[in-house]
Amino acid sequence: MSSSVPRKRIRKDPAARRAEIVDAAAGVALSEGLECVTLRRIAEELAVRPGLISHYFPSAEDLVAEAFGSAASAEIDALLPEERPEGTPTEHLARFLARTTGEAYDAVSRLWINARHLSRYREVLRERVAVQEAVWRARLEGLIRQGVESGEFRTADPLVTTLQILVVLDGLGVDVNVGDEDLPEAVTRMAFLTAERELGLDAGTLTRAAGAAREPR
Repeated sequence: MSSSVPRKRIRKDPAARRAEIVDAAAGVALSEGLECVTLRRIAEELAVRPGLISHYFPSAEDLVAEAFGSAASAEIDALLPEERPEGTPTEHLARFLARTTGEAYDAVSRLWINARHLSRYREVLRERVAVQEAVWRARLEGLIRQGVESGEFRTADPLVTTLQILVVLDGLGVDVNVGDEDLPEAVTRMAFLTAERELGLDAGTLTRAAGAAREPR
């Protein structure tokens, strides 16, 4: 006769369980698309019953919006954190542009395209996309204003310059996601060129700063 004692089921704290669900949903959104974020799919991912997921997210639409928001927030915090390490505004902007135009950013770029398309039909997601767009604008505009105040950047309207840079990044993201890998260098570097022109920087300033940031110290 077996003398093994049944394992006691550990009940997770509600906040921890909710965070676990959102993290799993964000992972599925990045790798498979927001359309794949369903209560059943996330339950499979966590090896739990769908009823547990619906307890925290009665509507799949809420989970989809939360998954997008989590992934987008994590990305902007990595690309351009509010509390930045030592460095100049030029160095931080160069690092931001290098990361948003590299292969590592492609998954998030696809997620943004996916979210904007689906948000036409999903009100909750549309509201979350608007929130995240505002966060990106505010974060980048704040850095540009910091550069203006320190005398590194020159622009009459930091918000307009911010929007110009973000529009270029959005356009490059679309090109990457349709598989156009043979773009001329003058096109792939448009975000750098636009930022340098609109901020009164010498040509190549941001490219050199980005290269220096990648070099081992």
